[in-house]
Amino acid sequence: MDPYKYRPASAFNSPFWTTNSGAPVWNNNSSLTVGSRGPILLEDYHLVEKLANFDRERIPERVVHARGASAKGFFEVTHDISNLTCADFLRSPGVQTPVIVRFSTVIHERGSPETLRDPRGFAVKFYTREGNFDLVGNNFPVFFIRDGMKFPDMVHALKPNPKTHIQEDWRIMDFFSHHPESLHMFTFLFDDIGVPADYRHMDGSGVNTYTLISKEGKAHYVKFHWKTTCGVKSLLEEEAVIVGGTNHSHATKDLTDSIAAGNYPEWKLFIQTIDPDYEDRFDFDPLDVTKTWPEDIIPLQPVGRMVLNKNIDNFFAENEQLAFCPSIVVPGIYYSDDKLLQTRIFSYSDTQRHRLGPNYLMLPPNAPKCAHHNNHHEGFMNFMHRDEEVNYFPSRYDPVRHAERFPNPPGVLTGRREKVVIEKENNFKQPGERYRSMDPARQERFIKRMVGALSDPRVTHEVRSIWVSYWSQADKSLGQKLATRLNVKPSM
Repeated sequence: MDPYKYRPASAFNSPFWTTNSGAPVWNNNSSLTVGSRGPILLEDYHLVEKLANFDRERIPERVVHARGASAKGFFEVTHDISNLTCADFLRSPGVQTPVIVRFSTVIHERGSPETLRDPRGFAVKFYTREGNFDLVGNNFPVFFIRDGMKFPDMVHALKPNPKTHIQEDWRIMDFFSHHPESLHMFTFLFDDIGVPADYRHMDGSGVNTYTLISKEGKAHYVKFHWKTTCGVKSLLEEEAVIVGGTNHSHATKDLTDSIAAGNYPEWKLFIQTIDPDYEDRFDFDPLDVTKTWPEDIIPLQPVGRMVLNKNIDNFFAENEQLAFCPSIVVPGIYYSDDKLLQTRIFSYSDTQRHRLGPNYLMLPPNAPKCAHHNNHHEGFMNFMHRDEEVNYFPSRYDPVRHAERFPNPPGVLTGRREKVVIEKENNFKQPGERYRSMDPARQERFIKRMVGALSDPRVTHEVRSIWVSYWSQADKSLGQKLATRLNVKPSM
């Protein structure tokens, strides 16, 4: 018998009950007692093990993106971008790479309705021949803040009141009144697309700016965009109440049912690229996640398509234990100085080590599908079988060597150590442009949602005035309409 063949796959389950250590269990119905009535004996190891495992079935839910649904499929390159990147999985049209995708709501708990107004997470794990690549994003192309220093405070403000555990608008409006950079994100969140009809009918975005590196070492900033072929659909308030009241897991069910029926959802992947040599030509900072890159100036370039054609086998294993980290990249794709991305590089992997343990990358959905080798070993829940005697590097007893060098951006860093805001904030131009791009009925719905949030009784006159001032700077007519309905004057 090969002792390593039978774990951890349940496909090798015994035909009879056993303990975790494999000992046969002849009675899984009754506790070991003194006589037929008891008391129960502590020596009933099977009972203790069964209860102890049950007590520990739940791991800490994610602080954000707790409510999610996953599916598996493939990504196929359709357009040649080998001039921009040496990433192996993008090497030529026709190349296919297995993927697993997790969609999610951001703020609310794991059991919350999927009809709540909230950004949606859109995370894709590519199992490439050079290791995994995690493209972690949202359904909106921008974010509330541009510096990860504010992230814990932002989430605290969006989460329920710590005293009452009720999500309250006054806390949200108060926090973001200090951050006019958030206006652009609110033009998405309070727009109709703030409540997607389901996961199939929404676009996705990598949000952060990454760097593509060619085999010659030339770097380009890049943004990734997923465009659904199912069409973008949303739920208005009345529809969301009906759908959510019928099934609080409607989006998960829709995704599962569609794949089971052979109606495979598909997204097209597009990129936008900027040569770093020309990044100063814009009136915004290209690394600022509160900004979009105008498509009339920086057009979308098609790259490939993603098809989800297989449902997950187990929710816990392939959703709750599925872990994404923006730090996980492959040769040919690298980070940028995007301040939010730089903090996410640390924060996401740190979160997974807390939730799942230091060896979370050994778990099947997170482990690379290519051969890998390092000296990371032992620690909590390490189930890697190893029989090597050398666990250090270098060694004349182990022929392992460095991989072939691949190009990385060689940028020279200059500047003072300082904590400052970026020079080109330009917080109001793009929110105004997006508002003006809406038709009048859509503008009216946006205004109603903003007025509703600012009408919370605990939102002060000062906070309302600040918000009206911000929106007036984005669009004068929008500011006037808000001022009239809220009976305030802008605090310029």
